[in-house]
Amino acid sequence: MEIESHALELRGVQKRFGSVYANKSVDLTVLKGSIHGIVGENGAGKSTLMHGITGFHPIDSGEILVRGKPVNFKSTEDSIACGIGMVHQHFMLVESLSVLENVILGSEGGIFLNEGLHKARLGILALVKAYGLEVPLDSKVSKLGVCIQQRVEILKALYRGADILILDEPTAVLTPIEVEELFKLLRNLRSQGKTVLLVTHKLKEIMAVTDRVTVMKQGVVVLNVATVDTSAAQLAESMVGRPILLDIKRTAASRGELLLRAQALKVFDLSGVARLNGVSLDLFAGEIVGIAGVSGNGQSELLEVLAGLVKPNEGSLLCKAALVDDWVDITNATNGPRSRHNLGIAHIPEDRLKLGVVPSMRAEDNVRLGYEDKAGGDHFLTDPKQITRECLNLMDQWDVRPAEPMLSLDSFSGGNQQKIVLGREINSEPRILLVGQPTRGVDIGAIEVIHKRLMALRDKGVAILLVSVELDEILSLSDRILVMTSGVFTGEVSSSKASENGLGLMMAGIADKGGIR
Repeated sequence: MEIESHALELRGVQKRFGSVYANKSVDLTVLKGSIHGIVGENGAGKSTLMHGITGFHPIDSGEILVRGKPVNFKSTEDSIACGIGMVHQHFMLVESLSVLENVILGSEGGIFLNEGLHKARLGILALVKAYGLEVPLDSKVSKLGVCIQQRVEILKALYRGADILILDEPTAVLTPIEVEELFKLLRNLRSQGKTVLLVTHKLKEIMAVTDRVTVMKQGVVVLNVATVDTSAAQLAESMVGRPILLDIKRTAASRGELLLRAQALKVFDLSGVARLNGVSLDLFAGEIVGIAGVSGNGQSELLEVLAGLVKPNEGSLLCKAALVDDWVDITNATNGPRSRHNLGIAHIPEDRLKLGVVPSMRAEDNVRLGYEDKAGGDHFLTDPKQITRECLNLMDQWDVRPAEPMLSLDSFSGGNQQKIVLGREINSEPRILLVGQPTRGVDIGAIEVIHKRLMALRDKGVAILLVSVELDEILSLSDRILVMTSGVFTGEVSSSKASENGLGLMMAGIADKGGIR
């Protein structure tokens, strides 16, 4: 029967939170032994649908069928027992335990732990051989790179009997080489009859590895098509409802004066390890300098030093003053971020929740966070109505939804929180803009707007430092690209000579400083 070829089928699935439908009458068929992509804007209902499939948020109505049989998941344990496993974007591993201990955690096999470990080792080694999932079973997870940790998560799901795997944004922190290794693994899983649901914002990856793709918009399915019968442009338009410019057309940079100079910066962590190890950098007006690298190689520390959040242990930092033709030493400036604002330095942090906003505060208060003496009046003599008007203006400029200044920020989606941070910093009219992961968690329509705004700032003479794990973003926006590995710059290349493969090799430490093997 045809239905036996269906690994998963959804019929009229609905999920509502209050009066809002997160999923509405969703029909979806996923073929056994296929890689099926799920894409959509922020708030399109993708995560809610995956939570319904895994029993995390049981559905309100409709049917879920697994291998042709109706199921009624009340918990994640129910879905695991039915052969469904999910690999989350943020891994669920215990770093102090070994790979073997993590894989069997929760299914140790009785009170005799050593006996359970021995039996589990044999079963895991069989899976490793079958699927090419090479991992060091006795190494602690804390010692492993992100790519290997991801393999552990996949191995953990397979060990629990999963033949339907859901991967949520699995390439977010991988190098291009690691992405291709993951894709080889997914193709291998498919060839052995496993079914993969791939949830991602990256349309290029959808086109590269999936068999079919489903597009969701406002909780409903708007397109379901074989991947060979569509294009990235069509998928983007289906997601957003209008044509999307996927490639920014860049003009040559008109480099102006030197605005910021960092020399031999060093930052040590609490263990005495150098997170920055002698980094020097010049930022010029009218230029975007991109920093490529796998997360955790010093990019975050560099941004925090430049933004005044962290004082360097060694080195110096000079900034060209706006009103007088002179240099200001800001290496050890007190009241760091505010002193940077006074010099025209704005900062869009990598982690908006940790460094960019106060989630419990109203949106309009977050819009003026760090700029209180400029918003709605001078020296804190603020006009509440003016503050609300300025917030509404920002929300209109950046299409923040809902446009409700009085709502607490944690009532907004992550993508809309990011727009508020971007709008606040860019609307401050900076001379120097420090940007960390500007499109993290943001859908493709907003990505287009953000990229255009950054290019417009560059053309107005703003010096921009861009840190991003998205090599497409680095290549599309940067005039000059620096690669960072283990707290140092390991290479520099102009955007006209750079390639994704070349940068990936540099990031992995197996290419020369020009980005070519």
